[in-house]
Amino acid sequence: MPLILPGNVGSATAATGFDVANSCRFNPGDSAYMHKTPDAGDRQKATFSCWIKRSLIASAQTVFWAGSDNSNYQAVVRFLSNDKIVVAEINSGSTTWEIFTDRVFKDISAWYHIVVAMDTTQATAANRVKIYVNGVQETSLNIDGGYPAEDRNTLINTAVPHQIGHDYVAQYYGGYIAEACFLEGSQNAPTDFGEFDDNGIWKPIDVSGLTFGTNGFYLDFEASGNLGNDANGGTDLTEVNLAATDQTTDTCTNNFITLNPLVGVTSQTDNQVYSEGNTIIIPNSTDNYGTGSSTIGVKGSGKWYWEAQIVWNGTSNNANFPRTIGFCTENYRFNYSYLGQDEESWGIIFADASTDIWRLEHGGSSDDISGATTMANGGTMNLALDLDNGKFYVGYNGTFFTSGDPTSGATGTGAIATLSATDLSKFLFPAVTNATNSTYYKFNFGNPAYAISSGNQDGDGFGNFEYAVPSGYFSINTKNLAEYG
Repeated sequence: MPLILPGNVGSATAATGFDVANSCRFNPGDSAYMHKTPDAGDRQKATFSCWIKRSLIASAQTVFWAGSDNSNYQAVVRFLSNDKIVVAEINSGSTTWEIFTDRVFKDISAWYHIVVAMDTTQATAANRVKIYVNGVQETSLNIDGGYPAEDRNTLINTAVPHQIGHDYVAQYYGGYIAEACFLEGSQNAPTDFGEFDDNGIWKPIDVSGLTFGTNGFYLDFEASGNLGNDANGGTDLTEVNLAATDQTTDTCTNNFITLNPLVGVTSQTDNQVYSEGNTIIIPNSTDNYGTGSSTIGVKGSGKWYWEAQIVWNGTSNNANFPRTIGFCTENYRFNYSYLGQDEESWGIIFADASTDIWRLEHGGSSDDISGATTMANGGTMNLALDLDNGKFYVGYNGTFFTSGDPTSGATGTGAIATLSATDLSKFLFPAVTNATNSTYYKFNFGNPAYAISSGNQDGDGFGNFEYAVPSGYFSINTKNLAEYG
C-alpha cells in the first residue's frame, strides 16, 4: 500500500519560521556527484549535517566521503544495502574502525536529518563519533574495531577529494539532499541545525551563522547554474553530471510527492526501474508493463494538479504507447496488468494512433473520449483532480479533453470521470502504467527532472509546470495539503 504522510515529512504545521527553498536531486543513473579537495586542516574534529530524502533503497550508497582511493578513505555517511547508516575509516584496505546503526532508514516518502559529529580528542570513546537522526542520537550501534583511538588523525580535512553523493566504487547516492553542511574544527550538536516544533516534529533552522572553518562548506542549492556553490563563501564544489534541472523545491520544509518504489508489483514483473528522484518508472524490458503510484495520497477535499511528459517511440502498435495514466485508491491491487482494470483505479490511454482515440479505463470497461488529439513525443499530459466536487479532468498540451473546464465546480463541464462518495472517502494516489522501457511518462509533480519552457506555479507559488495551473488547483506537497487537503 502507498505511504500516507508518515512522521517527519515536513508538514507545514507549527513551523519554526525557517523555510528551505531548494534541494539537489542526485540520480545514480547519471553518475551524479560533487567534490572538492581541501587544504590540510583539523583532522580530529568535524561535523557533517544534511537533510535527505532517499529514492533508492536496498543498495550501497554514499552521501559524504573523503579519500584518495578505495583503499584509503573515510566514509562519513554511507547507506549499506540493508539500509543502515555506517561511518567508517579504511586504511591500506583494512578497516580501522566502523560504526553501524541498528536501525534501518528506508522511508522514501520522508525527509531525514542526519548529523555525524566527530571529535577524537574526547576521553570517552563513545563520544568520539556521534550519529543523530532527526535530532535524536543513535545509541543502538554495532561497533567493528572499536571507536577511533583517542587523538587519532582521521582522513577528514586532508588534501584528498571530499565528495557528496559518490565514492571510488560507484556507490552513487540516489535521492534528494538539502542544507548540506560540513564544519571543520568542531563537534556540533543537532540543535545547531534543527529544533523540535510544538508538535514534536524535527525542523531545520537557519545555519548561516555557524562557524564552518577554513575547509567547511554550506550547500543550499539555491543557484541552479552552480549547485556546488558554497553559500558560506568558501571554495565551491565541482559538479559532475548535475544540471540545472536537478535543482528542486522538494525540501524538508515542503515535501512534494514522488512515485513510490515500495509498491507497484505487476502481473508481469516486479523488476521496474525508478529514476530521477522517483519521477520516472520504466519496465525492465520491452514487453513488460510497469505500474506504480505516488508516495502521498489525497483524500476528501482540495483540487490537485500534476503533469507528465510523454516519451514515445512513435510506432502505431498499441503495445508501444505509454499505457495508462491517472490515479488509484489505497486498495488498488498492483497485480493487474494496467491501471483502470478494476474499480479502484482510473486511467487514460491513447488507444489508437490511426484514429487519435483516447479512452478512460475504469472498472474493466473503456469509454472513448471525444475531442482528443494526436499524441507526440515530448507532449505534456495535464491532470486535474477536483475532490471538492468529485471530478477528474485530463488534457493534452494545455487543452482539456471534451472541452473540459476544471474550474466549473459542481457542474463538472467536460469532466471525464465522476467519483462517488465511496471513492472520495478513500485516499487517492496519482499513478501510471508504462508500456515498455522505450515508451513511458516522465512525471512532473511540481519538480520536473526535465527542462520545461514556461515555469508556471500554482496559486500559492509552488511547483514548476509547463502549462498554467487551473485556478484553485494546487500541486501535491505538504504545505498545500496542510492548507487545502
